[in-house]
Amino acid sequence: MLKAFLILLAGLSPAALAHAGPLACQGPDEATCMFEVIWEAAGILPPEKQARVQPVFLETVGRTGDAALLRSWQSRLGASARHRTPQIDYAGQQAEAVVAESGWSGFEQRARAGAAPFNIGRPEIMAAGVRLATDAATQRRLIDAMFELAQTKVTRGGLGDDFEKRDFGHALAELSMQRCDLASFDRAVALTAAPDSLRYALWRARITGNAGQLAARIRSEADADDTRHVRNALEGYGPIAALGYCRR
Repeated sequence: MLKAFLILLAGLSPAALAHAGPLACQGPDEATCMFEVIWEAAGILPPEKQARVQPVFLETVGRTGDAALLRSWQSRLGASARHRTPQIDYAGQQAEAVVAESGWSGFEQRARAGAAPFNIGRPEIMAAGVRLATDAATQRRLIDAMFELAQTKVTRGGLGDDFEKRDFGHALAELSMQRCDLASFDRAVALTAAPDSLRYALWRARITGNAGQLAARIRSEADADDTRHVRNALEGYGPIAALGYCRR
């Protein structure tokens, strides 16, 4: 086994070994290393697609709060960290309006019934409600309701209806990552459309620690034709850059 490994190394040129980089990003410089790896993955994209992910990349670097790191990337890429126009928080606005009108009991009742405004974007509005609630009991009750509503419904024809299952799974996965709840996170991710995706792997690592172990995966899965891989890496590492790791 060792002999075969040495033969493999002997067959690699120094340039190839240098390009391979470290297998993992570790220690206090993890964020610096991870952004190097993510931009390395972006480096195989055509110039026009690199240009599309560059603002998102710089914005995510800025979430670290490390001004020197951001300046170095701005200089390197020859661009400023342009903040994208904040999206209107439709779900948050709707959740606030329902609570103001009906209280938390009415919020849950209307959500379960799918009554307006829950007839559109119910998982997102319920997740916004969890973030809005200030007491743990209300948060837990709403989360339990979301998991219950995510279950497959049996229609009159005997078929399963998974209409909202994946959306509930994604909303619950993000909530669980933010709340550092590993058990709920794993339960939620199983409901999503792509439970093995890089984004969810990085979100899970925020709870368990050591997202730098995924550096090799970010490199190996780089896609020259599609920006989704880089965007998933940024969406996955962004909460770690902004919030740090959960304390265990």
